[in-house]
Amino acid sequence: MITPIPYVTPTKPTYATLPFIGIQPALMDENGDELKGNQVEGRLCIKFPWPSIARTIWGNHQRYKETYFIAFKNMYFTGDGALRDEVGYYRITGRVDDVIIVSGHNLGTAPIEDAINEHPAVAESAIVGFPHDIKGSALYAYVILKDVGETRDHDNLRKEINQIITEHIGPIAKLDKIQFTEGLPKTRSGKIMRRILRKIAHNEMDNLGDISTLLNPDVVQSIINNKV
Repeated sequence: MITPIPYVTPTKPTYATLPFIGIQPALMDENGDELKGNQVEGRLCIKFPWPSIARTIWGNHQRYKETYFIAFKNMYFTGDGALRDEVGYYRITGRVDDVIIVSGHNLGTAPIEDAINEHPAVAESAIVGFPHDIKGSALYAYVILKDVGETRDHDNLRKEINQIITEHIGPIAKLDKIQFTEGLPKTRSGKIMRRILRKIAHNEMDNLGDISTLLNPDVVQSIINNKV
């Protein structure tokens, strides 16, 4: 729905670029007002129906309406946050429900993961929250390094990663726990199963649910064995 037309739309790393023909996206603020112009960031909605729009949820049409049409009047809410740059290109910044409250601050996981991935040694990362006696919730990061066989001082790496987060976002977003892992549990379509990572961070290893359908189910036990 927001995608470059092959060989026509100039691409830009990390950006979905422009709406496809007939798609009319809108960025909304928390008060339900549309953000006009460029260089804005908000909740991504779609103004009008498109041919492949979902019509209902089987057996629960009320849930369908509450999920997609209640948050913003006369808008289809995608559940994603997005930004529009200076030329109108869209970048999906992540699910707006992937928010962890740390010491009263609402922290989205996507910007923090982006900061972690700026480290030259990091290939991929995923963040979840876990209970903390003082903060309420704290941040737990699972980090894949580009060269897993390379011998590096992990304590120094943790300090460097938190320093990058401090510079990009602020000290409130620093990670309490950083676990280096060789992989992340993913579906066959490549989606990270944060539910599993969250349960591991919460020490609920006996309640992971069915992991047999994962692309790489063996990685779950490896993460459990090396939990920090």
